[in-house]
Amino acid sequence: MKRRDFLKYTSLSGGWVLGQGIPLRGWTNEEKIKITILHTNDVHSRIDPFPMDGSRLQGLGGVAARASMIKSVRKTEPNVLLLDSGDIFQGTPYFNLYKGEIEMKTMTALGYDASTIGNHDFDGGLDLLKKQLQYASFPLVNSNYQFKDTPMEGVAKDYIVKNIDGVRIGIFGLGIELKGLVPDALAGNTVYQDPVTKGNQTSKYLKDEIKCDYIICLSHLGYQYKDQKISDRSIAPLLSHVDLILGGHTHTFLDKAFITKNKEGNPLVINQVGWGGTMLGQIDIEFERTKTKNKCKTCNNEWIMNG
Repeated sequence: MKRRDFLKYTSLSGGWVLGQGIPLRGWTNEEKIKITILHTNDVHSRIDPFPMDGSRLQGLGGVAARASMIKSVRKTEPNVLLLDSGDIFQGTPYFNLYKGEIEMKTMTALGYDASTIGNHDFDGGLDLLKKQLQYASFPLVNSNYQFKDTPMEGVAKDYIVKNIDGVRIGIFGLGIELKGLVPDALAGNTVYQDPVTKGNQTSKYLKDEIKCDYIICLSHLGYQYKDQKISDRSIAPLLSHVDLILGGHTHTFLDKAFITKNKEGNPLVINQVGWGGTMLGQIDIEFERTKTKNKCKTCNNEWIMNG
């Protein structure tokens, strides 16, 4: 199974308000495989909507609204991936009271397939993070944190592979430098490793050894900075074989997904959907099946306002 060496991107714009919706194109050709990727980032323990206090995000977010939208998409789309880019914890009294249990239980109920690890997911320490994973039906993926001699050793995964109707989707994670963000007492013996080096090692393995047709990086590096700090925008042209970066950390509300090129010169899409669960990203990928191979044909991106 091989993927076409180019992608055609359309409908990379705005979004729609949860509850109103926009109908997605239906594919009647049985030789086409459509995969819908839904994604969040930096939800920060926002179980309820933002309070009606006159703020910019008032009334938005909340697990109930997100659950309704996800359920709606799954009713019409048979192949759905639900992903998160980290900072699950911290931000409301739910975390202070329940230390992450509620967050893991709600993400499990929503049917998340994977998340990466954000800096705030260290806020209760690694013992607590591991403990709360007993309530998670999804894995945490990260390729550039070495967890040797920590409670997360052997728990966090470098990558996962989802086989959807014969299409292999490789998913790995990259995390931000912890120094200055996470106290040593909470990070423990976690070692931060260069995300470019580790990202390329992982993507090469996914492409060459596992023969993935499409590779997704769940990033908690941040979208872009004024200085030379590594970010989604700066790492994109340095990564091989990566097709999509779903970002987090900087709470960036993009007007539309950013399209650039990876190290091979192939299109790479970067998206980030703000914070607090106020937006739900949606990306549709179409693979065209021939007698001998599947090839990626189109990618459509939309935002869904969660509120």
